[in-house]
Amino acid sequence: MKFDKDKKRWRHWLYQARKRYGLCVLNYTVTSNHIHLLVVDTGEEIISKSLQLIAGRTAQEFNARKKRKGAFWEDRYHATAVQIEGHLAKCLVYIDLNMVRAGMVQHPSEYCVAGYNEIQHPPKRYSIIDRISLRKLCAVKDENCLRKEHGEWVETELKNKACRRNPLWSEAVAVGSERYIQDIHKRLGGRGVGRSMVSDNKDTIALKEPRPPYSTLFTGKKGLLSQDNAFFISNIS
Repeated sequence: MKFDKDKKRWRHWLYQARKRYGLCVLNYTVTSNHIHLLVVDTGEEIISKSLQLIAGRTAQEFNARKKRKGAFWEDRYHATAVQIEGHLAKCLVYIDLNMVRAGMVQHPSEYCVAGYNEIQHPPKRYSIIDRISLRKLCAVKDENCLRKEHGEWVETELKNKACRRNPLWSEAVAVGSERYIQDIHKRLGGRGVGRSMVSDNKDTIALKEPRPPYSTLFTGKKGLLSQDNAFFISNIS
């Protein structure tokens, strides 16, 4: 999605997914070759239905405009389960800083097709991010506290120059505490074979894929993705 109009159409269908299915969106960033989307798994296949709608309609519109045929997306999405306590905020900020890491902007506020500005300056209409759910999950008491703490999290990462790519978020099945990861590894059964536990030495553990699920580099080459990387984990908090 090289052009802003394509990115904005993807965002339009994200809004429609929230409206139609009740998709609970916490953050997002739309780039030219991949998308980061942080959502709450509320069950009833809402995530899969929503992404089917978004991916399908985006592809249809692009193909119709370009008068092309064939697949638009390389494969289905890669899912990473994130533990709420202490790790959700890290994931939220990691998504905010995606375009800073790519060298496209100096600050996330400069990029329009993402969730940062919506969290900081909530729109009166067509809101995509569920700020009530985000506030509760981040354990902050009101809207002002959410904006303040969210802004401070981002500024701290920028100040510490810590906005570099972290493979724990882009190459893992799950991210959280050691106990959380062990529980998921056990519940995966046979699908957990070949997946190892790794740490960033900051109390964050990940259950890593045996190979990267996709490439986040801005090149013309396609990344790796397979059915083995895409699955659902339910009733884990």
